[in-house]
Amino acid sequence: MADRYELRLPALEVRQGDRRIYCFAVDGKKLHSFAAVSRVRRDDDSNLQGYQRPEVLSHIRGIRRYLESDNAMLPNALVLAFDENVRFETGARRKDGVDYSVPGELVIPVDESLPDEDKPALIVDGQQRSAAIRDADLVEFPVAAVGFIADNHDDQRSQFILVNSTKPLPKGLIHELLPETSGHLPPTYARKRLPAQLMTRLNTDGQGPFYGRIASPTSPDGNIKDTAVLRMLEHSLFEGALYQYRNPEDGSGDVDRMLLHLRSFWTMVKDTFSDAWKLPPRQSRLTHGAGIQAMGFVMDSLTDGMQAKEVDCDAVRNAVLGLMPVTAWTSGMWRFPDGEQRRWNGLQNTPSDIRLLTDLLVRAVHS
Repeated sequence: MADRYELRLPALEVRQGDRRIYCFAVDGKKLHSFAAVSRVRRDDDSNLQGYQRPEVLSHIRGIRRYLESDNAMLPNALVLAFDENVRFETGARRKDGVDYSVPGELVIPVDESLPDEDKPALIVDGQQRSAAIRDADLVEFPVAAVGFIADNHDDQRSQFILVNSTKPLPKGLIHELLPETSGHLPPTYARKRLPAQLMTRLNTDGQGPFYGRIASPTSPDGNIKDTAVLRMLEHSLFEGALYQYRNPEDGSGDVDRMLLHLRSFWTMVKDTFSDAWKLPPRQSRLTHGAGIQAMGFVMDSLTDGMQAKEVDCDAVRNAVLGLMPVTAWTSGMWRFPDGEQRRWNGLQNTPSDIRLLTDLLVRAVHS
């Protein structure tokens, strides 16, 4: 194909007030022949140019792996801003029926020798997706797109802000949806799918100590942070006592045995520190993020390699009971081996404080 040609794409022109938008499909592999990304930067006079952030390579790699998997689909449309060189052609306009949408062809002039700044389209939304398609080992990957003729750079920038100003999904909603998803997920979410599934089981296990206690969209009365429980589970699944039930090849696991293991240990925690377990995190460091995660490490230390049906035993129960002299879940002072002392609520949900509390508790159960 010549370096210069016209790309004619079936499209639908939709009228919105005085503006027109164009809905069409295009092979993502051809996208960068006529569209570029406007990188945000300052020129020599400190004037703002462009509006797009740099490519996020880890994000692009994740999307690319998904695109190269079976049955991949990108339902979200890319958004493009065209200059005046792009035109819409239609044969006839309907005299009856709706008049706000008209079928036709979008005609895009392509000159592959042009530098990015002279291309007739800019990618307003979807630069990571388009980069992943560009890099993917695929012959073609058609994507849905929506375009508009931009008046100027300010018009493009305002559309970019509008498109990207929608509020991200709440983490709690994502955690609740993950167990019910199937197919390929980005690595960050794929790693959390089994912990999220296990957390959901804990929260709905009528025989367990976490029943209804973990805050989520479907458990609004819960007061234990889902992120704290997820971190506790994730560590145990990948490096602790729950690892033995996990299939490292496909990321699945024996959830029923995991649930029994967790139920047995945390029921001992609930029974041993019954007053502290009843209270919300602002009144108890046991149900606080620091306490949940530190006690998770205690569980891993005491029960690693132990089968689920063996966890409910005197040895583990006595070890948890042995923590009573060193804990200050709801009052008093934490006293650490190096002489440091903190008020009961002086520990925060930070890596350093969780490590400090974990060291104290693990030392105590093995002393």
